[in-house]
Amino acid sequence: MQLSLVPHPQSPPSDPSFRLWVDLQHAGSLGAKATTNLWFCVGAPMSRFVIPAPGDPERTDDLWQATCFEAFLKADGQPHYQEWNFAPSGNWAAYDFTDYRSDRTDAPVTQPPYVRLQDNFTWWQLGATFAVEARADWTLGLSAILIEQDGTKSHWALAHGAGEPDFHDPVCFAARLP
Repeated sequence: MQLSLVPHPQSPPSDPSFRLWVDLQHAGSLGAKATTNLWFCVGAPMSRFVIPAPGDPERTDDLWQATCFEAFLKADGQPHYQEWNFAPSGNWAAYDFTDYRSDRTDAPVTQPPYVRLQDNFTWWQLGATFAVEARADWTLGLSAILIEQDGTKSHWALAHGAGEPDFHDPVCFAARLP
């Protein structure tokens, strides 16, 4: 499945001609773990962006303060949800929330996500593979924060709510896992 992200009108990129999309694969059986594979694809040269240096991947807070990609998962009719963050450095984070931005805790993760970066010269992509509970009713929010070399910071999502960029807004949960 391929999904397009759109920039927030209050924080667009310096050049609105490029696009950002996500290629998504999700497989698993109900009652077990499911594997989710995301490729966040940025249709502009990687050299245009501030990219954190690669290192030994580790769980790290506040990745959203730099170039970062995110996935949010929420079961139908439930207030709680999970947030995953992936940085080009390989660092990652996973959080559980009991409700909209409430009671954030580190999500239990038995196997860290596999995060990788690929530079295709005229465009680039970040891949993230991670395991989640297998459910038939996951709604999904996908988002990105891109920081350009000139300091421009743009916020991208499947959909945006009113006001400032807020990826936790229920409006942003605009897709379903297949």
